[in-house]
Amino acid sequence: MADEVKAKPTIQAQDRVGYELSLAYRVKVMFSAFWSSNVRGRVLVLGTALIGIILATAYATVILNQWNAPFYDSIARRDLAGFFHQLKIFGLIAGMLLLLNVIQAWLNQMTALYMREGLTRDLVDQWLQRKRALRLSASGLIGVNPDQRLHEDARNLAESSTSLVIGLVQATILLVSFIGVLWELSSGFVFHFGSYSFSIPGYMVWAAIFYAASASILSQLVGRKLVKLNADRFSKEAELRFALMHANENMPAITVARGEENERRRINGDISNVLAVIKRLAMANVNLTWVSAGYGWLVVVIPIIVAAPAYFSGGLTFGELMMSVGAFNQVNTALRWYVANFGPIAEWRATLMRVTDFRQALTDMSDDLNLKETIEYENSPAGTLTLDNVSIAVKIGEEIDQCGGFRIHETQVTINAGDKVMINGDHSVNRKLLFLSMSELWPCGGGKIGLPPTNDILFVPQSAYIPGGTLREALAFPEPVETYRTEDVKAALELAGLHALIARLDTQARWDKLLDSDEQRAMGFARLLLVRPKWIVFDEVLEGMEPAWQATMMNVLKSIPDSTMIYIGRSEAYMEAFHPRVLHLEAISAKSEEKIMAKAANAPAPVL
Repeated sequence: MADEVKAKPTIQAQDRVGYELSLAYRVKVMFSAFWSSNVRGRVLVLGTALIGIILATAYATVILNQWNAPFYDSIARRDLAGFFHQLKIFGLIAGMLLLLNVIQAWLNQMTALYMREGLTRDLVDQWLQRKRALRLSASGLIGVNPDQRLHEDARNLAESSTSLVIGLVQATILLVSFIGVLWELSSGFVFHFGSYSFSIPGYMVWAAIFYAASASILSQLVGRKLVKLNADRFSKEAELRFALMHANENMPAITVARGEENERRRINGDISNVLAVIKRLAMANVNLTWVSAGYGWLVVVIPIIVAAPAYFSGGLTFGELMMSVGAFNQVNTALRWYVANFGPIAEWRATLMRVTDFRQALTDMSDDLNLKETIEYENSPAGTLTLDNVSIAVKIGEEIDQCGGFRIHETQVTINAGDKVMINGDHSVNRKLLFLSMSELWPCGGGKIGLPPTNDILFVPQSAYIPGGTLREALAFPEPVETYRTEDVKAALELAGLHALIARLDTQARWDKLLDSDEQRAMGFARLLLVRPKWIVFDEVLEGMEPAWQATMMNVLKSIPDSTMIYIGRSEAYMEAFHPRVLHLEAISAKSEEKIMAKAANAPAPVL
């Protein structure tokens, strides 16, 4: 068990060391995700069909290679009738190969499509497990730009995996098919040097192996930096895309503040980082091109040079010479598959690293965080919510004494059904953390929180989430759109001051862009009228709203008087409307370094 703990670094440790996972383990993680997906059956059927097509293509290619001998022999004999006869045979073979190539291309595309579907759906399912996405966003670099890993990296990994696996299978089948042909053509040749004679069985096979191996080794030495460079490139590209999206989404605020020049410098800095990595990557690819292109040009004459001794000694006809050249090229192509695909393999490994690190970070998460101090959650008695000596830490994994935080001044608090409560504090207190703690998303701190049943309580954040789609879908979120009757939806919009939107209830639009901040918050209040929860916890939702909108929202709340309301923040409109019971938050200062060290020195030794 201790070894298992050491093998999986915590999320907080990722910024420092990252995941040290082997390639085999990463492949195993992705294979297990694929095997448990609902596309497994379709991919296996397509894969089986692909192997059959590749075998048929290899067989047709062997026939085409054998066709070389009579075709070139007819040319050597100046046999016109034989020449045209061989052209007819070529048409049949080429037609069969063309059909097989088209079918394989379609199977390749469908396999990549279903692989992407399985991988992307698995990552999204893991990401949107309860609380994981929020925790990941606060977990350091691994949580930056998850959209890049869910979309672009998943697509690249699915497509490159499909392409590389199919290429490897095809190269292996061609190798097995043509090694026998090449061995037979060069098996009986005897070399003569002066008075010495010797035979190398299948010497053309060994020449092809040596040629491909030398290219592979040299490519490995020259291109070994490509994996890390590709990983760096994907990371920098993601940062640039995020900077562009962030600037675009906040352009009104940037323009009002006359901050275009500042953003230009910031984005240009990200562009420079991307270009710097691409320059290093380009140089690495140029160096690799010296090897791949050099060996590629040499292969034009190498097969002829290798087969020349047998031809000039009379052991091969001209047609058999061309047949040997074709077989040599097929064997060399199969053996040099790794060389020709070194760049794509490097990109594949870099993408695999990013995707598996992301998935591993998600699957390693659990509801129980490894914290020094944790708020204890329990089910409260019916009709009550309790806050017992609750304190909140402002950093994950640190004690309040070290990082600072705040607590509820009233140590023993019981809130009964129907109560109206306000929890406020001075401006130095991050009240949002209390909202997250009560919703069980920020367990950092101490004390106990007793909550009513989950289905009875609704948490209303300061910024309402407006999903894409129709307005009706936005109001129903996260429930299905058919959950609420049209009459109730229209009545809720009317009471929430959004009567102008009733006519556009089923209009598809980016409502988060079309509605201003007050209208978006009003959408959250309209949803309260549909859900009518027994308990409501607000996070400063009224702060900053226009007075007229605040008055409208108070009318909404007064229409559900039986709901228990806990407002975290400082709203005069809420105070005047309900005269709530007030609880207070007070800051807890972090102890100085000397006090922390003294505390550690005087602490009793742990019992093991």
